[in-house]
Amino acid sequence: MSLPLTIIVAATKNNGIGQNGSLPWRLPKEMAYFARVTSNSAEGKRNTVIMGRTSWESIPAKFRPLANRVNIVVTRNAEYDLGLEKPQAPSLRVLGLDSAFEALKSIPDVHRHFVIGGASLYEQVLQLDTAPALVDRILLTRVLSPDLDCDTFMPDFTSNPVWQRATHRSLSEWVGFDVPEGVQEEKGIKYEFQMWVRAGQGLD
Repeated sequence: MSLPLTIIVAATKNNGIGQNGSLPWRLPKEMAYFARVTSNSAEGKRNTVIMGRTSWESIPAKFRPLANRVNIVVTRNAEYDLGLEKPQAPSLRVLGLDSAFEALKSIPDVHRHFVIGGASLYEQVLQLDTAPALVDRILLTRVLSPDLDCDTFMPDFTSNPVWQRATHRSLSEWVGFDVPEGVQEEKGIKYEFQMWVRAGQGLD
């Protein structure tokens, strides 16, 4: 059986997700949503957050590793040092996705696995269609306006018929709390919380 993976990402209408190695926006409420979704788990369990090295380095040092989650950093550099003296959350460096999936199998009491970036990792996991892992859900914060300049993009999964948008009720039920519905506005930026699932999984 494949490990179920959930992508969580904020992207513009043309799928821009970054600029100059960081986010092209600063949206505290959206970041609070990300933190709550990726931290919320069943009692006695915890979630993993899987990211590439660049995404890891884009997190301010004082927030690394992300608290209350198992942090898994994927890199091709066997000498890469996470730079943590006294980590406040479990952190693991792995060499490639295959090693990441092996590590996931050995972590006890995991509720959900989240892939949090960046572009290369999103592209790799979206190409998976067999074991050992499969993306079955995408939590998308769609940045609607204004048009923001980006130099980093994720694949346009919404044009693939395998992906269908779920109802807002399904999103709230899956994450386990009431998610604000409709267009949100913060610091002059309009966005919407969405959930996309593989066709056949149910959209209600």
